[in-house]
Amino acid sequence: MTDAPPVLIILGPPGAGKGTQARMLEEDFGLIQLSTGDLLRAAVASGSDAGLRARAVMEAGQLVSDEIVLAILKDRMAEPDMARGIILDGFPRTAGQAAALDALLAASGQKVAAAISLEVDDEAMIGRISGRYTCAACGEGYHDSFKQPARAGVCDKCGGVSFTRRADDNAETVRERLRAYHIQTAPLIAHYENMGVLEPIAAMGPIARIQQELGTVLCRVTA
Repeated sequence: MTDAPPVLIILGPPGAGKGTQARMLEEDFGLIQLSTGDLLRAAVASGSDAGLRARAVMEAGQLVSDEIVLAILKDRMAEPDMARGIILDGFPRTAGQAAALDALLAASGQKVAAAISLEVDDEAMIGRISGRYTCAACGEGYHDSFKQPARAGVCDKCGGVSFTRRADDNAETVRERLRAYHIQTAPLIAHYENMGVLEPIAAMGPIARIQQELGTVLCRVTA
């Protein structure tokens, strides 16, 4: 394995399974999953300088700037548990963020080991996302067609009987989110392909098969 801890990026449209696969990599290999939302919430709770700046922006109803997000990421990467490596889920989202991340990593002798692009079929994704719902008590995910509770109306995991759906999980909104994703992410795909670290994975199949392919990629890039 290389001396520097591995840094993986997971790219993919809404519903492609980024969060699920990142959690599995975390469990299987001991890497730390970092999502932008989790980073912001933790930084605000910690009261760090970057966290206080983020809170002020968020309380004003504005978007947190790339500068603040990168400052929070830099602080988080300095913590001891980061030595095992990280998985970035949902960041970077733009070519500018990718370039800034490259510079941040280079300053500490690191670089992106792999940018994993979960490749999916848009029309199939619309059906997958628009049927999603979750247990209100524990957050376990279900789907109208693919994964219903063993006992109707009762969560398999915690026994809860209340379920919720995201208001934007409808076909029209999902189609627009996919369109925006492709426009925004196309430059990222080219960026990481030019760096020689892009790893496309067909992500419409079984979760276990995708998990195995991700594990193979990780073993190869950290050998």
